[in-house]
Amino acid sequence: MAAAKGTTELIKLYLSKIKEALEAGDATEHTHRPTLKDLIEGLDEDITAVNEPKRVSCGAPDYAVKRRNLSIGYIEANDVGRSLDEAEDSPQLERYKKSLHNLILTDYLEFQWYVDGEPRGTARLARQRKGKIVPDKEGLEKTIDILSDFLSHNPEPIDDPQQLSQRLARLAHIIRDTIVGAFEKENASQDLRDLREAFAEVLIPDLNRPEKLAEFADMYAQTIVYGLFAARCNHQGPGPFQRLGAAREIPKTNPFLKKLFESITGSSLDEEPYVDFVEDLVAILASTDMEKVLENFGKRTGQEDPIVHFYETFLAAYDPKTRERRWVYYTPEPVVQYIVKSVDYILKTRFGLEGGLAHTADVVEYEREEAFWDEQGRPDRSKLLRTVEEERLKVLILDPRQKDMMEQ
Repeated sequence: MAAAKGTTELIKLYLSKIKEALEAGDATEHTHRPTLKDLIEGLDEDITAVNEPKRVSCGAPDYAVKRRNLSIGYIEANDVGRSLDEAEDSPQLERYKKSLHNLILTDYLEFQWYVDGEPRGTARLARQRKGKIVPDKEGLEKTIDILSDFLSHNPEPIDDPQQLSQRLARLAHIIRDTIVGAFEKENASQDLRDLREAFAEVLIPDLNRPEKLAEFADMYAQTIVYGLFAARCNHQGPGPFQRLGAAREIPKTNPFLKKLFESITGSSLDEEPYVDFVEDLVAILASTDMEKVLENFGKRTGQEDPIVHFYETFLAAYDPKTRERRWVYYTPEPVVQYIVKSVDYILKTRFGLEGGLAHTADVVEYEREEAFWDEQGRPDRSKLLRTVEEERLKVLILDPRQKDMMEQ
């Protein structure tokens, strides 16, 4: 297609700035980052290309590209002259292609576009020959087409549990790897370090030991992904599903996850290097036809808990070996009924709780502090924290796989 005059001039200006920087003789990969940022943002006024050095140092791509604060893709930039074929085969790029839905790889002169890890197109704007930048005759329009397609690309809506589990698992992988990178680079936030200590104290002893870093990152990534999934399953509006306020969507029957989620999905997450990947998770879940996804898990008949049984599907995509090691498989409903009835009987006869698993006569009262929330589901920082009185039932169930306590 023919490029608009304004877009053509924008590309020419970009190329002239790259050329000027190279001819100065002291250009590095980082020298050209503001120039590429200006180009991407100039192509669409609603686009922002975020380059956050702290996130990059922990293993995130060079740019997170957003439209009105919603992530739409990523750009990984290598230095001018470095072979993109070599970069494409690197472990880092393989990780990006497996995890990120919409990705551009560039050396500032050539642009390769990937969707779900598969190449969608390539364009070369110019070549470097003997220190000189030589424009490609057909490269300008091809480059505009590639970048325009990248910026306008929208993923297909999800209505299948297998497809959803694959997409969630990919992002869980890169969240896990970025958390590991943050600790290894000694860039982990105080919140993240405190959370690791809490996990070690409450859930798994020694989880704060160096050799347990990957295990903590794995648990944390799964908690974020599955907590958001549980919140999305319970989202009734008003407004679209979003990260801030997601903790309020967690069922009250799962107070452990609910409380944990209040701390890991709040405004402090904005400072973490993996925040853009979490926003990707939210965007995927917000656009998913959850009713169709849950049909296969019997939600309409009420015979199965879709949130519980979806975990088997998710873990099969995320890490099949972990699924086998933890024995995460669907338990036939008659077996579940026998277990539930047996525990219910013991609570009534041995512990004197008349309601058994449904016993509600004994309640523990406690207080906690929480923020005020505005209409967009964001904490209102203009107001002080308020004290909230809550009650917790005496009968609690602990799921040993997820360490979640559920009130009945």
